[in-house]
Amino acid sequence: MSSGRVANGSVSSPKRLDLQAGQTSWTDDLPVCHHSGVGFSTNQIYREDGNRREEHEFEDRNFHFWYVQWDDNVYLYGVFDGHDSAHASNFAAQRLPAELLLGQLAGKTSDEEVKEVLYQAFVAVEKSFFESIDEQLAARTTLQLQLPEGISYHEACQTYPDIMNKLHTLDSEISGGTTATVVLIYNNKLYVANVGDTRALLVRTDVDGIMSVNQLTVDHTIESDQEQNRLRTLGLDVDRLFTMKKIGSSDCTRCIGNFHNKGGYKDVDILSPAVQEPVIAEPHVTGGFPVDSSTSFLIIMSDGLYHALQDATETATENTEVSSMVAQEFNNQSTLNGVAQACVDKVVRIHHDTFMVGNGDVKAKCHKRGDITLLVRNFNLKLANSIGTPTGANRFLPVSVPYYPSGPRPSVPPSISLPDSSPVNFSSDNTSQDEATTPVASGQSPPHTLAGPSPAMDLLDTNRDQTRDSQASTSTYSTNSTQSSEETRFRSRFYKHEKLELDENGKVAAYVDFSDFYRAIEAMTDSQRETLNNETKPKSGYETIAEEPSSSSATSPVTSQPSPSTSASTSELT
Repeated sequence: MSSGRVANGSVSSPKRLDLQAGQTSWTDDLPVCHHSGVGFSTNQIYREDGNRREEHEFEDRNFHFWYVQWDDNVYLYGVFDGHDSAHASNFAAQRLPAELLLGQLAGKTSDEEVKEVLYQAFVAVEKSFFESIDEQLAARTTLQLQLPEGISYHEACQTYPDIMNKLHTLDSEISGGTTATVVLIYNNKLYVANVGDTRALLVRTDVDGIMSVNQLTVDHTIESDQEQNRLRTLGLDVDRLFTMKKIGSSDCTRCIGNFHNKGGYKDVDILSPAVQEPVIAEPHVTGGFPVDSSTSFLIIMSDGLYHALQDATETATENTEVSSMVAQEFNNQSTLNGVAQACVDKVVRIHHDTFMVGNGDVKAKCHKRGDITLLVRNFNLKLANSIGTPTGANRFLPVSVPYYPSGPRPSVPPSISLPDSSPVNFSSDNTSQDEATTPVASGQSPPHTLAGPSPAMDLLDTNRDQTRDSQASTSTYSTNSTQSSEETRFRSRFYKHEKLELDENGKVAAYVDFSDFYRAIEAMTDSQRETLNNETKPKSGYETIAEEPSSSSATSPVTSQPSPSTSASTSELT
C-alpha cells in the first residue's frame, strides 16, 4: 500500500497514527483479553506558552492476550519501555509470546517449573535480538578496523568522514534497549518476570473492604542496593553512577537489548572498567500468587507514569496513589480502556499543571516527561457505568415515594421491580472466544460492588520502610511466591452488601413502613384533610396582581346615561 499515493489507478487510504506501529506479527492473530485495558501518552517537552512537542517517537509497546492451551485458559500481559529507539521493544513484544505460548508450558504444573519457563523466555529473547542485528554488528566492526588505532573521535570525523557517517548510521540501527515486565496467569495462579523499572502491582481487597497494594516487580536501577552491590563487584564506581542516575544511555541496570551497554560497554568511559558486561537481561521472576475472590485488579505501568507523579507531587507513595486512581475510575468509566486512559490523562494533567504554575526545582523537574503506558487487568471489580459486560454493573435510578392525597390507599406496600439480570458465568463452556473465562477460584463469592459515587479513599501506608528490593534473593530469580517488595493498604469503595431477595412476583420487600403515615391520615377530619390538600397543592411562584379601576370612572362626577338606541331596544323587549 502506498500510504495515500496513487496505486494501480486508485488512491489508497492515508496512513493512520498508531502508537504501536510495527511490522506485522503473528501475535496480531492472538485473541485480545477483554478483561484488560490500556492507556497511553507520548513523551512531551513543555513550553512556557503552553505548547508542547514530542522529543522522540513513542517507544513503549504492550500486549494483553488470552490463549487456550489444553482446555485451560492462559492469560499473558506485557509492557515494554524502550529507550534510544523502539527496535528492542518492538522485538521483545513480538518474540516473548512465542517463547511462552507455543508449547513451552506443556506439562509444567509446579511454580518452579513455570518460573523457569519465564526465565528462559527472557534469555531466549535477548539472544534472538542480538542475532537479529548480527549483520550490522559485523559491518560496524569492519569499519572500525579501517580506522587507525588510538585515533580520537574528533580527528576521525575530520579525516574519515565517510567511515564515521556509516558508523553513525549503523549505531542508530543497533542502538536501543527495553525494559520488560510480563505477567502470566496459568492454572489460576499469577507469575511475574521483569527486567528494568516497569512495575507490576497486584491489588487485593480483604473482607473489611481494605485494599492492599503489592509491588510484584523489582526496580533494576542504580538506586537498588542489590544492583549497586552487583556493579561494585564488577569494578565500577557505584558512587559516580549513583550521582549520574544513568547506566550509559539508560536508567536501568537490566534490560533486553542495548548493545552499547553490553557488548560495546568498553567504549563507554564510565562502564569500561567492568570485568564483564555490567548491564544484563537476567529477569527477576516471582509467582504462584493465587487468583481468588480477594484479587481486585492488576496494574502494569511504565516508569513514565509514576515518575511523572513523583516529579509533580514529590510523593513517596506513588504505587498507592496510582492504585487509588484506578479504583476511583472504576466508578466513572464504562470500559477498562477508559479506566486506564483516564488515569494516564489525570497524571499528565497534574504534571503539566505543575510545570505551568510551579517554580524552582519542581518546575525544572517537570519540564518534560517520558512515554507512558498503563495496563489494567480487572478480576473482581465492576464498572459502574457499563451494562451487559463481563465486568459491568447495572445502574439503579432513585424512585419517588408515592403520595395519595385522596382516593383509596393501595392494599400492598410500595415496591420496586428489578429487571432479571442473571450473573455472568465465566466458567461455562459456551463462553464466546472474545469474552474468555477469567481465572477465578471455584466457589468464590460474587465480585465486590460499588458502594457509592464518592467513597472515602483514606490511604493507610504500611510497611513504609520496607524497600523494594526486600523480595529479591541473591539468586537470579526468586523462589518465594508470597513475597512483595512493597505493600500498602487503603480503604476500598468496593464493599460487599446483602443481595436483594425477590419474592415470587419478582419484587423487593417493602423498605419503608408507611403504617404511621396512613394512620395519621385516617385520623384526620374531613376539614383537616381538605386543609392538608390545599396546603400541598402546587402553588404559583408569582403573586396575583389586582387590576385597578380606570381613572375616568373613578373621578368623573357625571353618571353615564344609556344611549337612545339602547333604550329603544330595551323598551321593545319589555
